[in-house]
Amino acid sequence: MVPTSVFVGIDVAKAHLDVAVRPSEEAWRAPNADAAFPDLITRLQALTPTLIVLEATGGYEHAVLGALAAAGLPVVAVNPRQVRDFAKALGLLAKTDQIDAGVLATFADRLRPAVRPLPDADTAELSALLTRRRQLVDMLVAERHRLAQARPAVRRNLEQHIRWLEQRLHDLDDDLTRRIQRSPVWRAKEDLLRSVPGIGPILARTLLADLPELGQLARRPLAALVGVAPFNCDSGRHRGRRRIWGGRARVRAALYMATLVASRHNADIRTCYQRHLAAGKPKKVALTACMHKLLTILNAMVRSNQPWRDALAQ
Repeated sequence: MVPTSVFVGIDVAKAHLDVAVRPSEEAWRAPNADAAFPDLITRLQALTPTLIVLEATGGYEHAVLGALAAAGLPVVAVNPRQVRDFAKALGLLAKTDQIDAGVLATFADRLRPAVRPLPDADTAELSALLTRRRQLVDMLVAERHRLAQARPAVRRNLEQHIRWLEQRLHDLDDDLTRRIQRSPVWRAKEDLLRSVPGIGPILARTLLADLPELGQLARRPLAALVGVAPFNCDSGRHRGRRRIWGGRARVRAALYMATLVASRHNADIRTCYQRHLAAGKPKKVALTACMHKLLTILNAMVRSNQPWRDALAQ
């Protein structure tokens, strides 16, 4: 008799985890706490699941995801929007934690998303530091805007806070630099990426932390992963405008700024940008095309371990 495949869905909340099993319809709730993970792992290992799926919920899933992966269980975090659309396709409009766990288990059974290796501890810390840097920059920009129209009663307080944020940002940049320099692999890859005219430390470090697939995927899947691949919108005789959609927003934002610089100071990217403008493309469309081209070049460079050369860009 062929053994039945077991699929598990875990809905993650701040305080608890709702677990659903298919096809047995078993379900239970467990605390979302480190002390409760050993019991959860033991219970899941007894089921010998084919796949465990949970949603990326803004950070609450990190601890349980790491614990399950460390225990050797086949677990993957998926995009919540994709799961919600799947639930609507099934006709499930109601939404509770128990229902969501069941939907995740069914999603695992029907779609079988691929299990991807989790980033190691150093990469996860680098990503966390980059996230904190973005938060500091956002706060600094907001405080500078407030200072421009501030009354004398609050101006001194704002100026003190701006100086404090600037110092924290400077210290964080130093910490990022030290971490990169301590790792021979990261140091070599950052030097490789920064050999491209227009690529600075922010994009290079963002790619190191948030796009480990760089150099390992073909250009089209990588472009879709980042969110710079134009998708068709056609029906019958109608040919709609191609639009980018989804992807890793943090990588795309850093790539956008680097491409904006490269469109002025990198001869190959500038030529690509001007060619699209001459063809009548809007500036944002032309810049998106250059983002795609730059990402393709970076992917080829990392795969071949070759620094920037004009011949490579051609």
